[in-house]
Amino acid sequence: MALARGRRSYRHIDYWPGFVDALSTLLLAIMFLLSVFVLAQFLLSREISGKDAVLNRLNSQINELTQLLALEKGNTQDAQDSLANLQASLTAAEAEKSRLQQLLATGSGAGDAANQRASQLAGELDTEKQVSQRALSQVELLNQQIAALRKQIAALEDALNASEQRDRESNTKIADLGRRLNVALAQRVQELNRYRSDFFGRLREILSDRDNIRIVGDRFVFQSEVLFPTGSEEINDAGKVEMKKLADAIIELQKEIPPEINWVLRVDGHTDNKPLSGTGRFKDNWELSSARSTAVVKFLIANGVPANRLVAAGFGEYQPLDTGDSDDARSKNRRIELKLTER
Repeated sequence: MALARGRRSYRHIDYWPGFVDALSTLLLAIMFLLSVFVLAQFLLSREISGKDAVLNRLNSQINELTQLLALEKGNTQDAQDSLANLQASLTAAEAEKSRLQQLLATGSGAGDAANQRASQLAGELDTEKQVSQRALSQVELLNQQIAALRKQIAALEDALNASEQRDRESNTKIADLGRRLNVALAQRVQELNRYRSDFFGRLREILSDRDNIRIVGDRFVFQSEVLFPTGSEEINDAGKVEMKKLADAIIELQKEIPPEINWVLRVDGHTDNKPLSGTGRFKDNWELSSARSTAVVKFLIANGVPANRLVAAGFGEYQPLDTGDSDDARSKNRRIELKLTER
């Protein structure tokens, strides 16, 4: 039984693992060979590409050399043609020399020929003299034209110098006029400042009983609450009283300011930075400030102030006196400013 069991075991030996190992080894060998083949193919293609580039450069150099060779051949052919022409000329000169020698040897016949040649040469000399004379005449004419051009250039230079002298004199006059104008303007500004001081002094005397009317720099400032209801451009009764005092002061001051001073009273409207509700007449603070300054100007015109002496401007909330965000700051910024200035 043991022998039979051993025989059965022998008959069932498994050969498959060995076959798989052999097949794996064969596949690895094939992959290695393929890798070597691909690498060799890559190296060979690089080598071929490099040789193609070198071959292209060599072909380009050969083309350039071919062109240079063709150019040299052309130059050589030209030189050969020139040499042939010179040789032909030399041959003709030698033949002429031989002919003249034969004529001299023959005696009188040669003398006649020599005389004819001399006459021919004399005629050619006369022709050359005529050509030279015409050339000299043309040169003389050109010299005359050059002299005339030089005279014109000299005249132009004299005119240019005179113009530059006039320009210098004009610049001097302009500079002097500018200085005098600056002095006159400074005097006008001083006069206007004096009348502005008088105007503000009178306004201060007339409106000194109001705390919300004050002078800031070169401007007379009315708080908007003095003149207008909230969000409105209609001047209230108290504001009309103050504006009437202002109109009377302007009319009195106008009598004293000389007519040559072109002065105007600029009325500037300012608001705070709170946006409008949108339900009223005005879309934003720009419109409200412009409407209030225009209302003041129209009231002053209605009370006798000349319209050409008034200017209305609206600045909205963009020129604040106080940049704070408190109620007091906003109250300061809601204002009408009056500035006496030159047009």
